[in-house]
Amino acid sequence: MQNIRNFVIIAHIDHGKSTLADRLLEFTGTVPTRSLRPQYLDQLESERERGITIKMAPVRMTYPLKAISYQLNLIDTPGHSDFGYEVSRALMAVEGAILLVDATQGIQAQTLANFEQAKKSGLTIIGAVNKVDVAPEELVKQSTLELASLLEIEESEVLKVSGKTGLGVSELLQRVIEKVPPPSPAAAGPKGQALQSRKVGHSELSNVSKALIFDSKYDDHKGIMAFIRVFNGEFMMLGKDDSPYILLATGEKFKPKEVGIFTPQFKAVEKLSEGEIGYIATGIKDPDKLKIGDTIASSEKSELLPGFKEPKPVVFVSFYPSESDEYENLKTAFARLRLNDSSIQYESDTSEVLGRGFKAGFLGRLHFEIAAERLEKEFNIETVHSFPSVAYNVQTKSGWEIIKNPKDFPSEYFGVEEPIARIEILVPGDYLGGTLQLSQNFRLRDIETKNFGSRIIVIAKISLSDLIQDFDDQLKSVTQGYASLNYEIIGYEKADVKKIEIFVASHLIPGLTRIMPREDIEREGRKMVERLKDLLPKEQFTQALQASVDGKIIARETIPAMHKLLGSFGKTGGDRTRKMKLWKKQQKGKKKLKEIAEKSQVKIPASVFKELLKK
Repeated sequence: MQNIRNFVIIAHIDHGKSTLADRLLEFTGTVPTRSLRPQYLDQLESERERGITIKMAPVRMTYPLKAISYQLNLIDTPGHSDFGYEVSRALMAVEGAILLVDATQGIQAQTLANFEQAKKSGLTIIGAVNKVDVAPEELVKQSTLELASLLEIEESEVLKVSGKTGLGVSELLQRVIEKVPPPSPAAAGPKGQALQSRKVGHSELSNVSKALIFDSKYDDHKGIMAFIRVFNGEFMMLGKDDSPYILLATGEKFKPKEVGIFTPQFKAVEKLSEGEIGYIATGIKDPDKLKIGDTIASSEKSELLPGFKEPKPVVFVSFYPSESDEYENLKTAFARLRLNDSSIQYESDTSEVLGRGFKAGFLGRLHFEIAAERLEKEFNIETVHSFPSVAYNVQTKSGWEIIKNPKDFPSEYFGVEEPIARIEILVPGDYLGGTLQLSQNFRLRDIETKNFGSRIIVIAKISLSDLIQDFDDQLKSVTQGYASLNYEIIGYEKADVKKIEIFVASHLIPGLTRIMPREDIEREGRKMVERLKDLLPKEQFTQALQASVDGKIIARETIPAMHKLLGSFGKTGGDRTRKMKLWKKQQKGKKKLKEIAEKSQVKIPASVFKELLKK
């Protein structure tokens, strides 16, 4: 155990975590140079396309120092605030963290958030300034000073590295070995905290194998692969007469199909010992029987290791399969997606227009977009989804209740509360004015400012429904990309909102129902019906498009019917009397078609929903 070091790399998005991880893999010989590709640990297609880390990625490296071989278990983590839950889980499995700062950008909002999280977790934090090969010397010095001040260390203790060229990587590895403590001794939990008193004695406890599940993945042949950090004892393949391991939270028992480590590919080994990070192929096929944060133990008398707080989704979206017979496949896809991303929550949902589907909860707008991409690319399922919404606390005759789906928002109520986020914006002083002007278009309030070196931190409250729209894009626009944003949900506050419903040919379209501030409702209603007029195909009858609030029509557009040219008067084909008879026949036919359409379901193409959801 004394030769093991477990650590993470944490940073703001796009500060070079994955590139630095590439150099660590190359420098330690974990991956041959000829096989190494950029962002090697980013395995998802969405990660490689967007150039950001979405999923934490564990890997074991071996590095010799002073004739001693050390086992280095690295977990690369995401940088975007929507994936903060990934970071929090990774922190529970390690003893140290490399806090990385881009020299060209300096400390950003998520840098501060990650630092506070690592500090609360009791980790040893090593400061490093990245991209020193391309940054001007004055920016490198400024970033070094900022990071030294944040960590309360000497400026000389901040390492200068380049994830691109490998500059400073050997010094960084040496610092990890020297500063990050080895794993906690037996009978201790994460970060060396003593576990709570228990009924079993110490001698019995020391013989119990216990590991924390910090992530998981599904394999068609081996079942659920549990990513674990071993805190007590060891885990190995079991014989026929051996007692199975048990998942303490669910009571499920199993014998491993395989035990292994990350190289970063799955590699089977004989056993995982105390302090090590690896995986166990459980053979369990039911996703509901394994939970992230659960403890795997060799005895059911054991107590749970300190796990993670349950994530609380804040953005809700209804998903429906484009083809109704794909419902079961969508259900399976969500179950397996949740194994790999435990912050996603979902439940069954039904729409009169779109059929059976699921109401899913996410940690932010980007989190939702990535999940939608993964459903399509990893599971080959085309979906139609509703507008992203937030959960409202609504007071009705029966009391207060949380409404997650806009279509369930009551028409009569006594009060409404909406979720509020506390945001921190780190911005250069030159762009402070533009940042504050955002309050004209977004519901920002309780705005405060404080100095942070040469920059300014803007602290404010904002309605979550505003934040998940395009606040981040607008912020980048007015600051030319120099501002960074971090947020957290702090509670509910009173709101003045209304439900807007969209009707097509007298049919309510539930997927287009939205909850909006009263002052924006008419403008958005007009925009919705105007866009629908452009997007919906013409039929052989007139289609009325209406936006309604409290039963009152606030906006209307009409899609004219298709018509067949019967020719001009005076040309061949008959006189005016014959033409008039044909026109009247057409009008009767269209009226009959319209009556039939009003009685039957309106089919909105999936492509129309997708276009409406675009910003």
